[in-house]
Amino acid sequence: MSDPTTPGTPVEGPRPPGGRRRTNPPDPALVDERIARLATDALVTRRGYLRILGVLSGGLALGNVAVAAGAFRRRTEGATEDLVITEDASAVPVGGEVRFNYPTDNDPAVLIRLDEDLFVAYSTVCTHLACEVLWVPDDRELFCPCHDGHFDPDDGAPTGGPPQRPLPEIVLERQGDRIVAVGEGRILEHED
Repeated sequence: MSDPTTPGTPVEGPRPPGGRRRTNPPDPALVDERIARLATDALVTRRGYLRILGVLSGGLALGNVAVAAGAFRRRTEGATEDLVITEDASAVPVGGEVRFNYPTDNDPAVLIRLDEDLFVAYSTVCTHLACEVLWVPDDRELFCPCHDGHFDPDDGAPTGGPPQRPLPEIVLERQGDRIVAVGEGRILEHED
């Protein structure tokens, strides 16, 4: 027979429904210690959590306002330096591509020959989450494998997946047999 005055020991008597016996309440000192530990171990209080939530919400709202106001411009916008992409345009087959960087070494781009007389060039940085866009000649599309984004090579417009904005287009100029990147927009015919 157990001593009913010892904490944590079963109490004699009839069993309650479910077959479990009641135990005496735990030691009050142990309960006080656990309550004190719970009160002091909290890493973030409710007030601290609300403060963090407010700062994050404010930052997101400010970021949205900055994007809407146009504070973040594309680096290719206003590019003024000319870059010779290829010296011999006839060396690029129809459906072929030439990879290059424009306007800086950190800005990947692609020149695509869509037909005999039509060359286009775009930044290969996806407008969704900045993954690299690939030219898929068999499907005649620009494709972002990160999130299944699809772009029309005729104008860079998104045709599928999450991207909502077109790829930044690079202005091309044809100088004899050379194709030169000169800014943003469509190809211009220029005779030497």
